[in-house]
Amino acid sequence: MSAIAIIDYEMGNLHSIAKAVEHVAGNTRVLVSSEAQEILAAERVIFPGVGGIAHCMDALRRRGLDGVIREAVTTRPVLGICLGMQALLDRSEENGGTGCLGIIPGEVRRFAENLVDPCSGARLKVPHMGWNQVRQNDHPMWDGIDQDSRFYFVHSYYAVPADPVDQAGTSDYGGEFCCALARGNLFAVQFHPEKSQRAGLTLLRNFSRWDGGG
Repeated sequence: MSAIAIIDYEMGNLHSIAKAVEHVAGNTRVLVSSEAQEILAAERVIFPGVGGIAHCMDALRRRGLDGVIREAVTTRPVLGICLGMQALLDRSEENGGTGCLGIIPGEVRRFAENLVDPCSGARLKVPHMGWNQVRQNDHPMWDGIDQDSRFYFVHSYYAVPADPVDQAGTSDYGGEFCCALARGNLFAVQFHPEKSQRAGLTLLRNFSRWDGGG
């Protein structure tokens, strides 16, 4: 039986993600694990995360999971979610500046405090929280998901890839920002697919069948 491993480093809503994946993945076994051997034995890997990036990177390094993630993305499909997406870049502005995994060149920036809605002129709150449309670039992970579908976001920071070719989707919050990344076997999203109803479940189903690549 094939397996999907969800990386457990004590910084994610793992139960919700596991239940959502179990719902769409058919006979695929879903396991939540912090063990390198178990994670790297799975055909697919999910790297979730919520909270601060400095704590995230410290937790990954203490468990040796930073190396596990770097190995996984070269050998099998990997899905990054929320903080798990941000950690893939070189550096984040959060916590006074934090070095990340450096798998995708680029940085993570904080939304400006003076964001305004370009249509109404109303002040926008940070964090960006709630449902927002996603404009998709062509990629098999979007199969069956309508263009401009809404997904659920909770974040104060956003990814800025160095190479626009790595950008797989965008959203708008006081201006356009990257909300999905794709490179080889890796696909990552800033929003929470496990909280995004039909569109989110379709994305997770696509991941359970995706063999990597665009």
